[in-house]
Amino acid sequence: MVVMAVAQARVGGVPVMNLLRLKGVPILQQLHLEERLLRTSSDNWCIINDGTTRPTIVMGISGKPKELLDTDAVLRDEIPVIRRFSGGGTVIVDQGTIFVTFICNKDAIPGLQSYPQPIMSWSSLIYKNIFQGIGDFSLRENDYVLGNRKFGGNAQSITKTRWVHHTSFLWDYEVSNMGYLKMPDRAPEYRQARSHLEFICRMKDYISRSKFIDRTMNAVGTSFVLRSREVEDIHNPAASKFEPSSRLLTRRELGEATCESPRVNTASPITVMPPL
Repeated sequence: MVVMAVAQARVGGVPVMNLLRLKGVPILQQLHLEERLLRTSSDNWCIINDGTTRPTIVMGISGKPKELLDTDAVLRDEIPVIRRFSGGGTVIVDQGTIFVTFICNKDAIPGLQSYPQPIMSWSSLIYKNIFQGIGDFSLRENDYVLGNRKFGGNAQSITKTRWVHHTSFLWDYEVSNMGYLKMPDRAPEYRQARSHLEFICRMKDYISRSKFIDRTMNAVGTSFVLRSREVEDIHNPAASKFEPSSRLLTRRELGEATCESPRVNTASPITVMPPL
C-alpha cells in the first residue's frame, strides 16, 4: 500500500482526520503529496505547512502565464512557476505563507455536498471560529478576507469519491514579489480594480503564526478525531505508479524563447527542490 491505513474511519461516530504538520516544505513537494493522498488514500487528511522555501509562483491548472504574470521579470529573476493539479487563481508563496489543506472522502462530513461552493462554505465556518474576536473575517466570493482585504486564497480539486480544498494564507509577504503578478482579467467583483497591495493584507497584523496554527488544529478537532501522522507513514513511491500532475513550467512556456538568445536552453524549468 502507498498509504498506511488508519484502523478506524470513525471513533464513536465521529470521523477521523489525519493531521500532518510540516515546516518549510517546498510547495511543489507539498502539491505532489496532496495529490498522492487525494488519489491513493482512502483517509481524511489535514496538512499544515508553515512556510515554504524560495519565492515561487503557483498557478491553477488552467492558468496562462502571459495573462497572469510579468514573464520578463519572472524569467529575469528566475522565479519558479508551478502549474498545480487544482483549479483556482495565482499566488506567489514564500516563507511568509502558511498552507492549510483538507483532503476528505465525500461522505466524511454529513450532509456536505462535494461541490465547490458547499465545500468553500464549510471551510469558511472552520476559519470563522479561528478568527472569532480577531478582525472582521468573512468569505467573499472565493476568498477569505478581513474587512474587504484578502488574506487567504483557495483552490479545489474534486474527484468521484474525494475532494481537496487547499488555502494559501498570507501571514506576511514581500511587497516586491507582488510585482510579478498582473492584474487578472477575471477578478472578484469586490476587488474593484484595486492593485495587489491595496487588495491584500497581512495576517501577522492580526494573529501570530503559532496561535493561528494552534487555533486551526483546535477548530478541526471540534468536527473530527485528530490523529497525528508523519511523512514517513505515507511516503512510499516504490509501491505506486502514481504520477503527480503539478509541475514546473519550462522557460519556453514562460515565453523566454521570444526574448532571449538561442543559446539559452528554453526547454528547461527553473530549478527548485525535487518532488517527494
